[in-house]
Amino acid sequence: MSRTAHRLLACALTLVFATALHAQNPAPAPAAAPDLSDPEVAHVAVTANSIDIDMAKFAQTRTRNAAVKQFAATMITDHTAVNAQAAALAAKLGVTPADNAVSQSLEGGAKQARTSLEALHGAAFDRAYMDREVAYHQAVLDAIDKVLLPTTENAELRKLLVDVRPAIATHLEHAKQVRSQLGAPVRTGM
Repeated sequence: MSRTAHRLLACALTLVFATALHAQNPAPAPAAAPDLSDPEVAHVAVTANSIDIDMAKFAQTRTRNAAVKQFAATMITDHTAVNAQAAALAAKLGVTPADNAVSQSLEGGAKQARTSLEALHGAAFDRAYMDREVAYHQAVLDAIDKVLLPTTENAELRKLLVDVRPAIATHLEHAKQVRSQLGAPVRTGM
């Protein structure tokens, strides 16, 4: 895959992650998807990846479970790489990320999730963190299947979304596998 294709893939990944995070923390009763400029989309993408990096770093300080620690390390590595590629692409294109309501909503949702996780310790923390990761990666796949692919007209971007989907599905299966090792669910009726 060429360097340009890698950069386009990074952009597609950040869009997917941003869409998934927004799906997990939607604004109340939105009428339609927000109409964001390129600099605003870039900010949402960086914010979304940074949120997952920060949450994984927090998980690494809180968990004593080797599998959860390794999963968090993978999330840190993957999201850091995507942010670096997205930053390089934004610089190449001369796009300066611009704060916006979607980024602010994502940050608010992340603060709420972090607050919920901070109250937990031991196995309860591990289960809640992995429940969140399972839900997050499922939301990514749902965003690809139900929002992004049906509405993407650019053939290159559509192909990239199709190409990245298996990696996201692998992360989801890894999260489910780790979660299954942790015992009973934190919440019932999920």
